[in-house]
Amino acid sequence: MTAPRATTPATTRTTSVTASRRAVLAAGGAALTALTLGLSACAQEDALAKQAKAGDNKNYVAGDGSVTEFTAADRKAAVAINGTLFNGTQVAPADFQGKVTVLNFWFAACAPCRVEAPILEELHQDFKDQGVQFFGVNLRDEKGTAEAFDKTFNLTYPSFDDKNGGVLLAVSGLVPPGAVPTTLVLDKQGRVASRVLGEIQKGTLKALITAAVAE
Repeated sequence: MTAPRATTPATTRTTSVTASRRAVLAAGGAALTALTLGLSACAQEDALAKQAKAGDNKNYVAGDGSVTEFTAADRKAAVAINGTLFNGTQVAPADFQGKVTVLNFWFAACAPCRVEAPILEELHQDFKDQGVQFFGVNLRDEKGTAEAFDKTFNLTYPSFDDKNGGVLLAVSGLVPPGAVPTTLVLDKQGRVASRVLGEIQKGTLKALITAAVAE
């Protein structure tokens, strides 16, 4: 199996760091403090954490939209997610058994997340009668900001409050998300069946979910 690709968060310069460069990094680093703190619980340094340290003030890693699918034989163990939704509901690993699950990693200031939000809601409505559950995984926002986002885009599926990085950590050892947004489709055993790195396309994600439902 070919390992999933990870995007490169920033171009590395070989020239020496000048005083003006240090000033730019300092300003960018201040803007990314919240993201860095949100990822501090992650033991594995993925592209998100690297970009936070780079201080390039972009606030997210722009994924390339690449899709990685894993055959049933190549899937690793079920993800062990324990987390709390913004509505206070506790979610445990058992909640991922017997259902196809879509996990979308996002935060409100991420421009691609705003573009794909209505698509995710449409697919949630299309598949909810087939037992498919959708969860957002919010990496940095306070409850009020997350709820305002949901209201703006009329989202009816819940999101994890994952500022402590618990959900991200649970999947990083299996399939590192590597970019925001990232969308994972879990099979009925709670294993990662596919990943979209970056902004989703409706037809592509619909096909990935349909395949998982048919298993």
